[in-house]
Amino acid sequence: MSELPDLESLRLLVDVGGLGSLGQAARAAGIAQPSASKRIARLERRLGVPLLERTPRGSTLTAEGRMVAGWAAQVLDAAHELMRAVEAVRQGEAAQLHVAASMTVAEYLVPRWLGELQSREPDIQVGLDVMNSADVAVRVLGEKVELGFVEGPSVPDGLASRVVATDRLVVVVAPGHPWARRRTVLRMAELAGTPLVVREPGSGTRETLDLAFAGQRVASPRLELGSNAAVKGAAQAGAAPAVLSGHAVEAEVATGRLVEVPLAGLNLVRNLRAVWRRGRSLTGPAATLLAIASRP
Repeated sequence: MSELPDLESLRLLVDVGGLGSLGQAARAAGIAQPSASKRIARLERRLGVPLLERTPRGSTLTAEGRMVAGWAAQVLDAAHELMRAVEAVRQGEAAQLHVAASMTVAEYLVPRWLGELQSREPDIQVGLDVMNSADVAVRVLGEKVELGFVEGPSVPDGLASRVVATDRLVVVVAPGHPWARRRTVLRMAELAGTPLVVREPGSGTRETLDLAFAGQRVASPRLELGSNAAVKGAAQAGAAPAVLSGHAVEAEVATGRLVEVPLAGLNLVRNLRAVWRRGRSLTGPAATLLAIASRP
């Protein structure tokens, strides 16, 4: 499938299911019913499955349409999370609440937390700085932000912290890499002795990996890159095996673009933490966001 569906068509499909008919969904979208019908027909051709049951009494979802509408609702929710996160990054100094987050936490967890915060406090404006964990700590210590989220195994002096989630680093390779077909688990010494594609020093992912390799003979990295996307791209291109957050590679592993290599004798589970300046009590939206992030 070379071309992705547009969000407006997915919203129309979801509304057909929620409102009960194509006509009502068209009215909700502010378009004529024939235009809505054509839009759904294009979506059916793109997806290759029948979405509407068309009868003289109206059009409703088929069984396949109901399934696709359920998945489409998840895509729309994710799109809303994306826009909330982008708006938080754009707000900058105009925001009432300033937050900094490491890249993995910002990409995969913060959008959902911000969505819940803004559903509770619709008028709140949040400014989000995205950087590596070391820089997040500097921002919090310098009182440039009220609350930070980091992914490293340690917390710098001067910061209070609370574990808000856990994560697991994984080794991934391109499907054509020899490790993708290996029959034995990968052991720590072999991994440490292999040039890898890794995140840059100062990132929580790199700090966790370096700590796990303590006492081993460690090969120099093949590449040190400053974002999860760059590391994934290099691994997919076959540059070398990569070590990244399981959150970051979930979609690529699920679709076969990357292959996870089983590990033995290496603990790469880490805590993700909220951090704030020690001695300072969080109040207002910062306290609310911390409570949301801390909830199991």
